[in-house]
Amino acid sequence: MGQFLGFSCGRASEPGPCRLRRISVAGSPSEFDDHIVRVLRHRVGKDERAAKHHDWYNAAIYALRDHIIDDWIDSTRRTYETGGKRVYYLSMEFLIGRLLRDALSNMGMTREMEKALAAHGLDLAEIEEFEPDAALGNGGLGRLAACFMESLATLDIPAYGYGIRYVNGMFRQRIDDGWQVELPETWLEHGNPWEFERLESSYRIGFGGEVTVDGDIASWHPAEQVEATAVDTPVVGYKAKRVNTLRLWSATALDPIKLDAFNAGDHFGALSEQVRADSLVRVLYPADSSPAGQELRLRQEYFFTAASVQDIVRRHMQYEGDIRTLPEKASIQLNDTHPSVAVAELMRLMVDVHQLEFNEAWEVCRKTISYTNHTLLPEALETWPLPLFERLLPRHMQIIYAINSRILREARKAGCDDGQIAAISLIDESGERRVRMANLAFVGAHSVNGVAALHTELMKETVFADLHTLYPTRINNKTNGVTPRRWLQQCNPGLTRVIREAIGDGFIQDAEKLSALNDLATDTQLGERVAEVKRANKVALAEHLKATMGIRLNPDALFDVQIKRIHEYKRQLLNLIETVALYDQIRSHPERDWVPRVKIFGGKAASSYHNAKLVIKLANDIARRVNSDPSVGGLLKVVFVPNYNVSLAEKIIPAADLSEQISTAGMEASGTGNMKFALNGALTIGTLDGANVEIKDKVGDENIVIFGLTAEEVAERRANGYDPRAIIEGSRELGQALSMIASGVFSPDDRDRYAGLIGGLYEHDWFMCAADFESYAEAQRAVDARWRDPAAWRTCAIRNIANVGWFSSDRTIGEYAKDIWKVT
Repeated sequence: MGQFLGFSCGRASEPGPCRLRRISVAGSPSEFDDHIVRVLRHRVGKDERAAKHHDWYNAAIYALRDHIIDDWIDSTRRTYETGGKRVYYLSMEFLIGRLLRDALSNMGMTREMEKALAAHGLDLAEIEEFEPDAALGNGGLGRLAACFMESLATLDIPAYGYGIRYVNGMFRQRIDDGWQVELPETWLEHGNPWEFERLESSYRIGFGGEVTVDGDIASWHPAEQVEATAVDTPVVGYKAKRVNTLRLWSATALDPIKLDAFNAGDHFGALSEQVRADSLVRVLYPADSSPAGQELRLRQEYFFTAASVQDIVRRHMQYEGDIRTLPEKASIQLNDTHPSVAVAELMRLMVDVHQLEFNEAWEVCRKTISYTNHTLLPEALETWPLPLFERLLPRHMQIIYAINSRILREARKAGCDDGQIAAISLIDESGERRVRMANLAFVGAHSVNGVAALHTELMKETVFADLHTLYPTRINNKTNGVTPRRWLQQCNPGLTRVIREAIGDGFIQDAEKLSALNDLATDTQLGERVAEVKRANKVALAEHLKATMGIRLNPDALFDVQIKRIHEYKRQLLNLIETVALYDQIRSHPERDWVPRVKIFGGKAASSYHNAKLVIKLANDIARRVNSDPSVGGLLKVVFVPNYNVSLAEKIIPAADLSEQISTAGMEASGTGNMKFALNGALTIGTLDGANVEIKDKVGDENIVIFGLTAEEVAERRANGYDPRAIIEGSRELGQALSMIASGVFSPDDRDRYAGLIGGLYEHDWFMCAADFESYAEAQRAVDARWRDPAAWRTCAIRNIANVGWFSSDRTIGEYAKDIWKVT
């Protein structure tokens, strides 16, 4: 029996606004249909006979939103009434993807929406395609934040996500002649029916100026201010247990237009303040290779962090009245180093506004804030030139100096030597003086967590070694997870149906119940049904790529997939080199029994990252040559899918047979794509890096393909001298593949295009492509051998599905809640 939310207005004796009530009906969509039609007419302004698909799309979301709002309000009221503690998750990215299907599924209303739209000759799947991907993130960091928000609501934990309402966000990627071209992602072009602007939640955010002191009270007088205004989106948990809030900040100039200047003919100057404010929320990760880019990045980070912290403190004071009790009612989680300035901002508010003594404020701050580190790459641990930081945030610079003085005295007292003191300091004095944001987050938090077991141990040994010595109990591990609702139930309904019929549907809420599939892993009938679903997903992906790219793919080939941000440490280049070697071997030895393969790549390169963009061009050049060569026939195809995003991931991941997780060991913090692929029945080929280590432990050695150097071996080679040239010259396949690429076989229009890229492998090969090539190639041939035994492959696939339920974001959030946030 379905449930609908119809309008129910109070009787005369029950004054108040009309409120939605739940109506139980026996499969009839009429009441829900009526509600959508009313919304179409009164909010969209269209008669149902004249409405176009985009009108129905808006009406469907508005109608569903009406159902969500009561649960949203009830969730908020419940938190106030029970005096519960809230989690505040600060992140530069929230890669939420499309929300309609997610919300319908978690509200249990998918079938009702399908029936209501079908009554008007509409297909829900087609309507869903009108929703743009929210351009609020780049990769794993932002998608993790989105999974966490869904799990927080599912676990009934009160939470706000805080970020920026990017107008364009991460760029839209177009491939022109094989090259990445960055275009604005205009996801807000036609509005966003999910969001609610909160004019009452607006804050003035300052930059520059000076600091004055009156007695013991410091006052910051910014030279420039913008207004941050909250825009809220509801986040629905599974079965609508709770609806939490994703609060994103928009920016407006206090004086949007100077009419005197405009009327005098200075049209651009008259709008300069609004343009300056608009730049704060225009683009995610503006290139920071120039001083202007660095300044904008720092402005963005302070803008959203300051607005968020002020909002948190305002809410706490409104309901509790005492800033000292903040840690009892609020837990602020910093998602990587981008919001690290929250430490200084919270201290500023407590000391300057609420007039706490510095030491007392420091204890409140540290008990409230916790920090997640996502990278071991030194260049990703943000630092800012001290003159820039001091010019933009003069009061915060004073506070950071004060914190640093306290920490360094503590370190000296603990017996740290000069080298350790230099590493612990919040100010890097080794060259141009810079503010170390990761160190600020570390010392200002009571908990610092890594996101995989290996990553956490390496944090203690590398980037935070000296801070770990000073604070040996602060670092802990919280291995990442993904939400099984989005990444199994919604993106792979066919597989979900097969699993539900085999073991029941408890796994949707408790993914570890997938382990019941272990008893059926060798069941022939289940294996065949899982294989049928996989092939159907591959057919669907092939049809999509044919329609969008004009390429024909064989769904019976092995779909070998690497989709993620393009970066040298993720080693798309290693994959491409092995692809060239395979291409060469197929042509040289046509008599062998080759396994047909489709190599699928996808991902964006940072706009200023030359080598990453060159790798994209190489992938497309190789695809052009290989795909047009009749000598390899249907044995090898190469595809680079443009504009990789969440919606594309939802099509590609269910169709993948092989998941490429081949980063240089010791450099990937965790990864979450590895979890999504395994959950959907793909086998992993990967290094012992990030969460691959734990996936291997869960699924068993026989159900994963591991190759390459370990993190310890990589570190040892780098420390003791590594000669990639000798390795290349000693490997015929590797040498031939590199020679083909470097000599212009794949770039006849510019034979030197890849000479520098390949030449770098001979000289230094920091990411160990040459060192791992032979092991990687052998692992790929082992994959071929497994593929030739369909029954064994199906068993491996089922065991992957059965044993990765632990990598649910519900489990991860449960650990955060218990160990770090202390919420129930």
